[in-house]
Amino acid sequence: MIGTFIQTMHFRTEKCLSDEAFVKLQKRYRNILTRGKKELPVIPSKSSRKRSKLAKSDAYNLWKRLKIHEAAVLLFAKDPHVSFTNNRAERDLRMAKVEQKVSGCFRVSEYAHAYCRISSYLQSMANKGYNPLVAIQIALAREAHKILWDE
Repeated sequence: MIGTFIQTMHFRTEKCLSDEAFVKLQKRYRNILTRGKKELPVIPSKSSRKRSKLAKSDAYNLWKRLKIHEAAVLLFAKDPHVSFTNNRAERDLRMAKVEQKVSGCFRVSEYAHAYCRISSYLQSMANKGYNPLVAIQIALAREAHKILWDE
């Protein structure tokens, strides 16, 4: 499956697949899921004495999730705004989680919102190529709006 997705990334033109290529990708994806279902471990039958749910394997749960959320999994091939990976989102959240772990928590929601605004501003400026110290100087000079929204 990973090979299929990587190959799809190389064939995307202008960051999205043509309709014909997307249909081929869907067929290939469904074919892989069908073959994968045959290799899943057998789920034992539920005994009559237990009332709880029967635990399913991680492989089965992943297979089921991939089958149910097919449209979301393949969205990167159709929509150019959807990234192939979620690495950027994870990187953006990592520092907030580190801050939360170091301080224990954000004591007041206002502080959490302030942290997110400042962090978001610094990330936006970094994406535009600005040093964080220069970005803070620009913000203190009240010139940030010219850079962020006028370009």
